[in-house]
Amino acid sequence: MIQFGTGGWRAFIGEEFTKDNVRLVAQAVANIINDEKAAEKGFVVGYDRRFLSDKAGKWFAEVLAANGVIVSFIDKFVPTPIVMFKAKEMGCAYSACITASHNPADYNGIKVFIEGGRDADEVITQKIESQIAKLTNQDVKSIDFDIAAQRKTILIINPMNEFVDSIIDFIDIDAIKQANLRVLIDPMFGVAKNALQTVLINGRCDVDVINDGKNPDFGGLMPSPSAATLYRLKHLVAAEGYDIGIGTDGDADRLGIIDEKGNFIHPNEVLLLLYYYLLEYKGWKGSVVRNIATTHLLDKVAADYGEKSFEVPVGFKHISSQMEADDSLIGGESSGGLTIRGHIKGKDGVFASSLLVEMISVTGKKLSELLDEIYNKYGYAYTAEGDCTFKANQKDTLYNRIYVDKQLPEFDFEIERVSYEDGAKVYFKNGGWVIARFSGTEPLLRIFAEMADKDTAECVLQQVKEFLAL
Repeated sequence: MIQFGTGGWRAFIGEEFTKDNVRLVAQAVANIINDEKAAEKGFVVGYDRRFLSDKAGKWFAEVLAANGVIVSFIDKFVPTPIVMFKAKEMGCAYSACITASHNPADYNGIKVFIEGGRDADEVITQKIESQIAKLTNQDVKSIDFDIAAQRKTILIINPMNEFVDSIIDFIDIDAIKQANLRVLIDPMFGVAKNALQTVLINGRCDVDVINDGKNPDFGGLMPSPSAATLYRLKHLVAAEGYDIGIGTDGDADRLGIIDEKGNFIHPNEVLLLLYYYLLEYKGWKGSVVRNIATTHLLDKVAADYGEKSFEVPVGFKHISSQMEADDSLIGGESSGGLTIRGHIKGKDGVFASSLLVEMISVTGKKLSELLDEIYNKYGYAYTAEGDCTFKANQKDTLYNRIYVDKQLPEFDFEIERVSYEDGAKVYFKNGGWVIARFSGTEPLLRIFAEMADKDTAECVLQQVKEFLAL
C-alpha cells in the first residue's frame, strides 16, 4: 500500500518504490489535476541525487504528459526548495520532487506540493491515496519522454539562476562581502553544493566543500546533518579555522551547523539564533511557529518582543499553514528545517544557511557569542533525543500503550498537562517537556525531552525508553 507520511511518500527501493508504483502515484495526481481542471497551470517535476531519482522523475513526467498536463521538467538534480520556488513562481496547482530527503540510502520517495509551492496537507495526500486504491497498472497512461519533449508537453527548464538570485536579493550581500568569511560546506553527497556555493561566492566568501560528488550510499552515513554524521565537518572547521560549517541533508531542505569552535549547533539553536537576529538586530516583527517537538525557548524570545509563538503538529505543512494564517516571521522544526516570511512556503537549507552567514556578517559576532547572548537573556534548555526501532509486531502494543491506555512513567516532576494531538507530549510545571511519537517517514518511535540541563533531559528520556521497554 502506498501511504504518505509527514514528508511525502517514502519506501524501500525495489520493494515498494518501483516503476509501477511511481507511475500509479503520477496517475493519481494527474486524475486529481484533471478533476480540478488545473492542467493548464502546469506542473514542475524535479529530482535529487538518489539512486533512481532521475529515472523516476521521467516516469512521473511521462504519465502527467500523457494525461494532458504540461510538465516543466528540471533535467538535473536540484535541491527540493528549487522545485517549490519554481512552482510558486509559475502558480502551479501541484508539483513534485523525487526524493526521500534524509532517509537511508535504500529509500526513495516523492514529495508532492500544492499551490504556492507548499507541502501537500493530509486532505490532498488522502485524495492521492484514495485515487491510487482505485487504480490498476492498466489504468496508467504514459508517453515516451523524448516524444513528449518534442511535442512540448514536457518542457526542459533550469531555474537554478532564478533561485540563487532570489536569495542574493533577499539577504544583505554587501554585509557578507565586507566580512571576508571562511565557510566549509558538507552537502553529504546531496544536492546543495551548486546553489549554496554560488550564493556564498557572490558574497566573496572563501568557500570549500567536502563530501561532494554522487555517492548512492551517501558515504555509508544517513544523509541527515546531525552531531554524529557531521563529525568530519566538526573536526575540519575547528582545525582549519573556518568561521562556520554548513551541512545539508540529501535534498537540501534541512541543515546542520558547526560553530567556529567545532561545536554542533542544534537545529533548535539555529531557530533561536535566526529568530533573535531578525527581531533584535534587523528590527523585524512577527510571530514564530514551531512544531510540537521543538524548543520552548522560542516562546520566551517571542514574548520578550511582544510576539506570539504557535505550536503545531510535526510536518512542515502545519508550519507553513500557521505561518500564512498569522503572517508569521519564522517557522521551523527541531529536525533542521525552517523558512521565513517572504521566502518559499517550505523549508530551505540553502536559504537558511545564507541567512546565518548574513547574521554573523552583520553582527560581527561569532556563532558561539550570539548563542551565549541568547542564553544569558532567556536561560538555557537542553533537548535530548532518542530514536527507537521496534519490530513490526510491536507497533500495535506500543500504540495501544501510548494512545489508547495513555500510560505514563512515574516522573520526578509535577505534570501540568498531557497532549495527544501528535504523539503523547507531557508538559511539566517546571517548563520542561517530553514527547513520544511515531515517525511519519521511518519505522521509528521518536522521543524528545527538553529540560533545564543535559543530565535531567537525558534522565527523562531514559525513563520513557525504559517504561516502553525500548
